[in-house]
Amino acid sequence: MITVDKVNVSFGGLKAVDGVSFEIPTGRITGLIGPNGAGKTTMFNAIAGHVPVQSGRILLEAIDITRLKPHQRAEKGLARTFQIPQEFSRLTVLENLMAAAAMPLGENVFNVMFRRSRFLGEEEAVYRAARETVTFLELDRVIDEKAGNLSGGQKKLLELGRALMRNPRIILLDEIGAGINRTLLVKIAEKIKLLNRERGLTFCLIEHDLDYVSRLCDGVVVMAQGRLLMRGTVDDVRHDERVIEAYFGGGKYEAQG
Repeated sequence: MITVDKVNVSFGGLKAVDGVSFEIPTGRITGLIGPNGAGKTTMFNAIAGHVPVQSGRILLEAIDITRLKPHQRAEKGLARTFQIPQEFSRLTVLENLMAAAAMPLGENVFNVMFRRSRFLGEEEAVYRAARETVTFLELDRVIDEKAGNLSGGQKKLLELGRALMRNPRIILLDEIGAGINRTLLVKIAEKIKLLNRERGLTFCLIEHDLDYVSRLCDGVVVMAQGRLLMRGTVDDVRHDERVIEAYFGGGKYEAQG
């Protein structure tokens, strides 16, 4: 689904991502892990188009998207969530989902003015999709609540719902479970697995909790200090001395270039 090929991202003189290459297989759930400062979120931002890539390539289903804007990548089926939810706090849950939807007709003023019936039909379809998403995420109880009043876990579910409203083929999840209670953490994991199994959605998630990763992910990519450390199964990384050292031993390891 995604191929990251020798990608470099720098901020001033700091190399945040240093020659990293890996793949996110289609139809799988892949974990992107590593200690704080490893470059994981920067890597996500590069894939999604939020930071420029100095060199290397990013491919989406073999199509080079390295120079595309974030909205152009979204149109091709790439969605992401953020570690800090980006909801519209003054809109309701339902309104947030509808606002996140792709509406090709509604984005054109001419269509709204002169193709009113087609625009209204599209709006009704978006409304139905938003209602279905609310039910799927079990947010019916707060459907008319302002998003700013939601709990942290509910905001994470809403963030996932907003990504789903773009009809993506792959979703990048940036610490979807951070700072929420265990009950909602389990619920989010169940929703991700269900979307992967029944809709064939591809996921890549940043997560620090290896137990959570082990329940969700088919494979894991490990970064440290901006470089690729290793790829493998969760069991592989749990017992790899380089990973243990990077997490707990001050970062002495032999990273792959």
